[in-house]
Parts: sequence; structure tokens; C-alpha cells
Amino acid sequence: MKTFEVSYDYRCPFAKNIHLHLISALEAGADFRVTFVPWTMSQGYRDDGAPDVWDDPARDSELIALAASTSVRDQQPDLFLAAHGALFRARHQRGVRLVTIEEIDAVLAPIGVDMGRVRNDLTSRRPHRVIGDAFERFDTYEAFGVPTFVVNGDATFVRYMTVPSDNPQDSIKMIDALVSLMEFEPELNEFKHTRVPY
Repeated sequence: MKTFEVSYDYRCPFAKNIHLHLISALEAGADFRVTFVPWTMSQGYRDDGAPDVWDDPARDSELIALAASTSVRDQQPDLFLAAHGALFRARHQRGVRLVTIEEIDAVLAPIGVDMGRVRNDLTSRRPHRVIGDAFERFDTYEAFGVPTFVVNGDATFVRYMTVPSDNPQDSIKMIDALVSLMEFEPELNEFKHTRVPY
């Protein structure tokens, strides 16, 4: 079994690609133990001296999708993969901004998420604290974007260019290869094509 963490923010198309692969792999029975970690891109774009975004209600619209998914992950875990995929697809395939609770509700309620429970959790700001703790923990790895994998205490940012095929075995193979590279070749610091190969 491969055990790893991987971060996400629904605004990032590269996070979308990797996470849809992960969902496809896990739903097909991949032997991965994955911790999905919310990580906000907004924190790096706040004004000097401004509060952390997870402590700033004026920035809540930027975090509402992350906060809602964190709530589902923690309190309705059986629905997390479906919710996670639905939020990425809504943002990147349908152009839903995911900045209001009504937009989140329209995406998650049809797949069975108890949105009353999510709303109560958001009101408590517990998910915002979880996001803040996750960001600060990933900051110790000097994480700068999503998706960042953490394998054996070492962090690796990945930019993968395509979404899953219809065959989930392709996703399992790709994720297994990526994580194996991180696990067994920690000396490989950077590996990047000089151009997009298509």
C-alpha cells in the first residue's frame, strides 16, 4: 500500500487533473492510502499585515469550496470522493465559480451531501481552522502550490497535464509511478519537459 498526502485548491487546473486521477484510481480499488489536504492559494495573495485568509471573514468566499469539502471529508467521509470530483468538475468543466454557499449547495446536495450539516460546520469556522493548520504544516515543507504530494516526509509539487481516460487502470498506473518516483528517488529534485509534448 502506498501512503501519501496531496494538497488541493479547486481553482487550480493542475490540482483538478491529479485529483480526478486519484478519484478514478481509488474508486477502482487502488491500494493507496491518501490524505486529501486543503491548501489555499489565497494566502500568498493577501496584503502585508492582513490577517491570514482563514481568519478573515471578508475572504470567506475564496475559501468556501475548500471549507465545504473539508467539512464533507471530516464529517461525511463516505461522500468525500464524490463531492471532491463534483466540485472540481463544476469549477473547470461548467465554469461555476464556487464562491457562494448556494453554488456549493447546487453541486453537493444532488449527490447526497447533508448541506445543513455543512452549513453548521462552516458557521462554527472549524473547517477554516483545519485549512489554516494544513497550510501552516505544508509551509514547513516550503510548499508553494497545488497539487503537492507528501511522501515519507518529503514534499513534491506535480504539474500533470491531462485528465483521466475511461480506463481507471491508467490512473492507478500513473499515480503509482509518480509516488514510487517520490518514494525511491528522493535525489531527483527537478524533472520537467522543456515544452508541452502535444
